[in-house]
Amino acid sequence: MDRTADGPTLVVDPARRTGRTLLAAGVEQSYVDVADPTHLRFEYVRRMAALLDLAAPPGAPLRALHLGGGALTLPRYLAATRPGSPQHVVERDAALLDLVTRELPPPPGIRLEVADARAALTGPPAGGYDVVLADVYSGARMPTHVRSVEFAAAVARVLAPDGLYLVNLTDLPPLVFSRAQTATLGVVFADVCLVADRRMLGGRRYGNLVLAAARRPDRLPVRPLAARVARDPLPGVVLHGPTLVGFTGGAAPTTDADLGVG
Repeated sequence: MDRTADGPTLVVDPARRTGRTLLAAGVEQSYVDVADPTHLRFEYVRRMAALLDLAAPPGAPLRALHLGGGALTLPRYLAATRPGSPQHVVERDAALLDLVTRELPPPPGIRLEVADARAALTGPPAGGYDVVLADVYSGARMPTHVRSVEFAAAVARVLAPDGLYLVNLTDLPPLVFSRAQTATLGVVFADVCLVADRRMLGGRRYGNLVLAAARRPDRLPVRPLAARVARDPLPGVVLHGPTLVGFTGGAAPTTDADLGVG
């Protein structure tokens, strides 16, 4: 076990000696296999990886911005599956990033920055990324300033016209937060889908959902994504079009004003 005082912790997986679990504030945040970056333990990470695989032809590099670094699981995956992808990782927790880079050094081509996720969106040029991935949490909660229409618009600004925005959500029944976030992305993006376990959608457990969004209509690879997640060890479903509208259920989008963000 490796740790910083009163800070993030790396724990060896007793069932897989090359596996490492990152704990932040006592919460499992990331998992990395140091010998195989394509081994993804958490189902929501596999869902995001599926979207990365389908975002462009196999092996083609993607310009990626990761908001929230964790143990750099998806940056490592992207470096292994799409060599040469220029990647920028923004992580607010300097102690966490120091622990991860010291104990689990990332592959070349990944630029690391200690910064706030929303502040980091003001610097890049418009259209500079093919994919933006957001996994921004403080403990088990998503900070308010990354939940709004205005934040989504800042992400859209830095995405290429065919770019994808991927978001990890944690929620519990009756999924009020996920419905509001779906409505929020729908204000900014022309194409949105949600990927989740049926038990989550049925209101039977707490867990993770993944939202994907694109600026261009019909950009999301919905059919191949649905086939891919259906084959997962924890099978998922994709909500898109009418099924997504039904899931959202008239939920209102969230703005900075709603959240008191000034």
